[in-house]
Amino acid sequence: MLRADRLGRARAMHAVFALLLVVVAVASLGVGATGLGLGDMLRPIAGGAPLSDIERVVLFDIRLPRLLTGIIVGAALAASGAVLQGLFRNPLADPGIIGVSAGAGLGAIVVIVLGGTVAFVPAGPFAVPMAAFLGAWGTTFGLYRVATRGVRTSVATMLLAGIAVAALVGAISGLLIFVANDQQLRDLTFWGLGSLAGASWIKLGATVPVILAATTLACTLGRALNALALGEATAAHVGFAVERVKTLAILSVALGTGAAVAISGGIGFVGIVVPHLLRLATGPDHRALILNSALCGAALLVAADVVARVIVAPTELPIGIVTAVIGAPVFLWILLRQHRWVEG
Repeated sequence: MLRADRLGRARAMHAVFALLLVVVAVASLGVGATGLGLGDMLRPIAGGAPLSDIERVVLFDIRLPRLLTGIIVGAALAASGAVLQGLFRNPLADPGIIGVSAGAGLGAIVVIVLGGTVAFVPAGPFAVPMAAFLGAWGTTFGLYRVATRGVRTSVATMLLAGIAVAALVGAISGLLIFVANDQQLRDLTFWGLGSLAGASWIKLGATVPVILAATTLACTLGRALNALALGEATAAHVGFAVERVKTLAILSVALGTGAAVAISGGIGFVGIVVPHLLRLATGPDHRALILNSALCGAALLVAADVVARVIVAPTELPIGIVTAVIGAPVFLWILLRQHRWVEG
């Protein structure tokens, strides 16, 4: 009965986070450097003058794609974090642990520094997102192959290999940064801190199907991840194909996080803080936790984007700075809380 009550409360939070997402979405559409406010957007509905051509461009070609990008990126990062925390049975795991972020960063750095100067490195407006996505997939696939022997995948080996790969990728990235010029360094800094400013309908068309597929796949793994929390032997005993679950979990994280990082750059703390806080607040049942994480992550990232746009208007902060300012103290609080719980 207690487990049923807790699951019911966790599922009731779906509506709460969905409502929160609607509120911050309306706020996101109503703020910006152009002065187009919520009242202006509602004017045609109330029978007033229609939106001008400039107002329609601002609303439908700038703010709405940016809002939708924030929703899918936040949902992908948070849902991926919830899946990885369940897979590794570690509440402090995040998508970067399997090399997704490091690989995406290396792909972006290669194109920014070498694009247009080396024959095999492409250039153009979509070269950086594509290279980031391929880099994320390349490192994740490499780690998966290292951790797999026969039909068994060792999550512990993947964790340790991820640390080694992150160090290697960091060294290669550092070398490329060393030879970068001033403009390239500015581009690298801005991409590394994350931003939704480059959102467009074309980019959304390329990434939404990938992220929706990844998040849907993640949500179907709830029962299997609950079983894995009791150990692989127990999960296999109750009927789950453990190795298949591991493969699908890694696939969902690589797809979702790879696409999210490719379209928005490096945005930290969403994938680790959101699912961990929800785990503390609503319990560890992944049947509700993954979807709650996606909804809460989407709302958090949209809210962070609003802050990034208004705090130093008319310019804007990289959104990664805002998420770090919010996430780092929360992360430290989590660590201190756990430390006091262990000592007590």
